[in-house]
Amino acid sequence: MRLPSWSAAAPRRPREAVILGAAIALTALGLGIVLGFAGPLITVGALLALGIAVWALTSLEVGLWGAIGIITLLPFATLPFKLVFTPTFLDLALGGSFLVYVMQWMIGRRYKLALTPAHALIALFFALAIFSFAAGLPNGPLTTNLLRQFAELLLNIALCFVIVDYADDWRKLGRLARVILIGGTLAAALGIALYLVPAALANRALSALSVFGYPAGDVLRYIEDNPANAQRAIGTAVDPNFFGGLLAMIGALLAPQLLTRRPLLRWRGVSLAAFGLILGCLLLTYSRGAMVGLAIGIVGNALLRYRRLLVLIAAAAALVLILPVTRDYVGHFVQGVQGQDLATQMRFGEYKDALTLIQRYPLLGVGFAGAPEIDIYLGVSSAYLLMAEQMGLIGLVVFLATMAVVFGWSFAQRHALYAMAARGPEGPGRLALWLGLHAGLAAALVVGVVDHYFFELSFQPAGSIFWIFVGLCLAATRLGLEGSRNVAPDAALPPPSVVDVLQTNL
Repeated sequence: MRLPSWSAAAPRRPREAVILGAAIALTALGLGIVLGFAGPLITVGALLALGIAVWALTSLEVGLWGAIGIITLLPFATLPFKLVFTPTFLDLALGGSFLVYVMQWMIGRRYKLALTPAHALIALFFALAIFSFAAGLPNGPLTTNLLRQFAELLLNIALCFVIVDYADDWRKLGRLARVILIGGTLAAALGIALYLVPAALANRALSALSVFGYPAGDVLRYIEDNPANAQRAIGTAVDPNFFGGLLAMIGALLAPQLLTRRPLLRWRGVSLAAFGLILGCLLLTYSRGAMVGLAIGIVGNALLRYRRLLVLIAAAAALVLILPVTRDYVGHFVQGVQGQDLATQMRFGEYKDALTLIQRYPLLGVGFAGAPEIDIYLGVSSAYLLMAEQMGLIGLVVFLATMAVVFGWSFAQRHALYAMAARGPEGPGRLALWLGLHAGLAAALVVGVVDHYFFELSFQPAGSIFWIFVGLCLAATRLGLEGSRNVAPDAALPPPSVVDVLQTNL
């Protein structure tokens, strides 16, 4: 059968042709105006932000992919213009994801919330955060920026519920984890590249991101912020400690994939190369807390299931101790353990000041706006002490209880998950994913002892990835107990869309 050509069909649809032509003309005119007044970089940024928002609205999973990609590759990118406040790219991706999720409830595609034993405590922590914020408003000005950052904190916590509810089968869970691994590997490769190129070139490349809200000028970081010391890898994460913590979580997630027969990255060689990039970049960040977090996460996996990971840790430690290029790193690590370097001594001072604040306001803290007295201040390089400052010991206890339930529930069900690994070809891969997710979350909790980024309002991407891992851990344990849900036959499905094709390939 001969299909009609566009030239033959066009006269029959003159109104559609006119509308389409007008839309194209108006779009071109708008782009020309923005390009003329704002310049090419801002125009590209506006188009990129619009594309992210529209892409996030196409599918909940696509929105989550976009959020993960932004967290790993452009965590602090903002719109190049202000709309009351300046939204970040991550705001757009998460906002689109939440909008799609709410719409699914409104149209009846979702009718039952997936629950776990940790949900009640997470909801309580969410409510306590709101109470502490409201109670602490007299301690400082309520600025637009503070309101935006606190709203982002609440979105991050609520993201955990969305992840658990969405990841209702192992395929969805595996795709989300795979996107995290791909994003982390690309971030590590970019971090190493920016570290190896000349400093002037790296500064120019990173300063070009200033149109998207990144700092400009001399943006490279050094140990103790002294250019005479070793440079620290930052990639596009601005801060080397946050970058190190992110890589530690992703490295711990990836480690079990090196030993399973069906790794998330398809081939074991690819997984090994990705782990090498992540470990190498993590060493270049000189983040001691992140390295300890990664090591503890991997050791936990080794003790539970993969004894051969102990060999990997021993080999990596031997290389770090032996290779001449890591001599500065070893010296920096030893100084931190002994409390001799400036950064560690400053942390000790912050801890002392934080304990003073907590002693004065022990139960509910001082909120998020500021400290009520001039001789104390809000802020400390420890997520747990910062949490106690802002939400009091009650908030800290609720958080620790939440994490205890997440890990306790998983540990109590480990035999069921081990049995799952023995059934069918997919079992070992699912067990490796379950163990890796918990190792990544454990790494973040260890990093939180000496760094504050996972609960710092100004580091939204760190909080996002933390609560994403919490949700993925809960979803993995629930799936291990309940099994995958039935999937409709292919014949009952509509023709595949672009999103379907991407999901299949991932």
